[in-house]
Amino acid sequence: MLRNVVSLVILCLTSLAVFAAEKPKVQIMPEDRVKAGMHGVAYTVFEGVTPEPMGVEILGVLRNMAGPKADVILARLHGKKVEYFGVVAGMSGSPVYIDGKLVGAIAYRIGEFSKEPIAGITPAGSMLEIDAMDKSPAPEEARGPAGDTQAAARTSGPGLADAPNQPDPGYANLLKPIETPLVFTGFSENTLRLFSKDFASVGVVPVMGAGSVSNDKQPEPLVPGSAVSAILVRGDMNIAGTCTVTYLDDTHLLACGHPLLQSGSVDMPMTKATVLATLPSPQNSFKIVNTTEPVGAFVQDRRAGIMGRFDRAPHMIPVTLTFNGVSHPKQFHYEVLNNAKVTPAAMMATVFNAIQGMNEYGEDTTYRLRGDIDVLGYPKLRVQNMYAPLDGSTPTAYGIALAIGEHFSRIFENPYATPKIEGVELNFDLVPERRSARLETARTDVTEARPGDQITIETLLRPYRGESILRQIPVKIPTSTPRGTLRILVSDGDTLDKMHRVSGPMSRRLDLGSTIALLNKEHTNSELYVSLLEANPQAMVDDKVMPTLPLSVMNVMDGMRGTQDMIVVGESAVDEASTPVDYVVTGSQIITLTIK
Repeated sequence: MLRNVVSLVILCLTSLAVFAAEKPKVQIMPEDRVKAGMHGVAYTVFEGVTPEPMGVEILGVLRNMAGPKADVILARLHGKKVEYFGVVAGMSGSPVYIDGKLVGAIAYRIGEFSKEPIAGITPAGSMLEIDAMDKSPAPEEARGPAGDTQAAARTSGPGLADAPNQPDPGYANLLKPIETPLVFTGFSENTLRLFSKDFASVGVVPVMGAGSVSNDKQPEPLVPGSAVSAILVRGDMNIAGTCTVTYLDDTHLLACGHPLLQSGSVDMPMTKATVLATLPSPQNSFKIVNTTEPVGAFVQDRRAGIMGRFDRAPHMIPVTLTFNGVSHPKQFHYEVLNNAKVTPAAMMATVFNAIQGMNEYGEDTTYRLRGDIDVLGYPKLRVQNMYAPLDGSTPTAYGIALAIGEHFSRIFENPYATPKIEGVELNFDLVPERRSARLETARTDVTEARPGDQITIETLLRPYRGESILRQIPVKIPTSTPRGTLRILVSDGDTLDKMHRVSGPMSRRLDLGSTIALLNKEHTNSELYVSLLEANPQAMVDDKVMPTLPLSVMNVMDGMRGTQDMIVVGESAVDEASTPVDYVVTGSQIITLTIK
């Protein structure tokens, strides 16, 4: 009993020391002075916006536990709430003090079903290293009067920094980062199920609807122990995560005690948050949070925590999805984080979710898509294609989402420039029927021709249902075509693109401008194409195509072959013709013609 009374007195005195107004900067307790048996206090929000104290008993120091020269301080937490809830998802970053000095941030837990609230603490010194490495640029424009900035800088928000890696069941009993799952609101369970692997690959654990995102004012200032949120998507759909403030001053704060995505430099909205409730669970308790008013931007996402600045206005990608051809045309507006790891997955999930969330959605629906992606300093990237169910295994909405995600992946994977995407506009026309057609036969009206002749390619397409479709495509034989056998490819757009698509390691060597130019040259799948193929090699230098290169020229250019400067394919497409079909065309055939 006496020990409990003494601990309570120490807890109260420490609490007063931490929040004393006359101390402008908190003192740091070096890691080498932390010893087993020491007692202190930690702060986190269990409900509302006010941090509550927890007792902390130091158990020891685990050397190199979080990596080389990255120690973790092991501690047992005391207090009625923490002993009931355990180590809670969203608690990451809770500051720990001994004798009024900051020791570090609660950031790790043990196993899945621990009966005791034992946690790992990231030392404060490791977190403060993030300050020294911050090279984020000065804001392009001020956020507002200094008074407003300072007031906003003292706020809290819930949860997003605890899942840098997916847990391996084989290591379930070891110390690992406290899960701070990202909360998805406005998303269906089917969306999360389909895209959970895409998010998991970038360190994100999706959780449905345990909170919301708003711009509601929250007058209470941020203090150590407050909840603070990071936003990945906001608008008609939201993705946000919450952790706890470890340290803050007039210009910036540190939170989480471990990475969110470990992306290095980031540009992520930082907001206050209100904890509606803490939900107990034998497996993993977590906080239910509403994010509120913006207070700046997170600019660093490092091994020892994340750093936010109050004088930064984050740049998000505005997205507009418009659906026509329905009883009530609909629009979805939201913003997405501009981040190479997260943006492709976020765009796929939001597009899929919007399509499947409409009353008009059905697996017999066809979608005509047109739109553009606006990348600052470059021509707009055109997005145009047609989508219809092709088999019973892949939902049409999923195919559309994958195509959109590939565009963003190609933009971000270039090694020369960081893209600043200014906006995305996608327009969908819905057709309440399955408009797909397979190329069944293709033939010519002649078997021999001369250079300069015009021939006709006759094709027969078999639609999903209905009468066969006959198309005749006139093609002129180039005057430069040599004598011999000429191969003619009749195909859908995707087959034609695959012949000359730059993929794999080669695609990652192209600069951003060349990548956008190549994407803009891709063929649509609602047309039928006829291509004349010659046996001479074809070279691609950046986004420029050089067909039918003579051997002598290839020898001169041999030093460039196979590098980022030149890619060679075995055949040249010397001419091309097409006809619109207004069906999603699949299939290809080769016709041979003798040139005399």
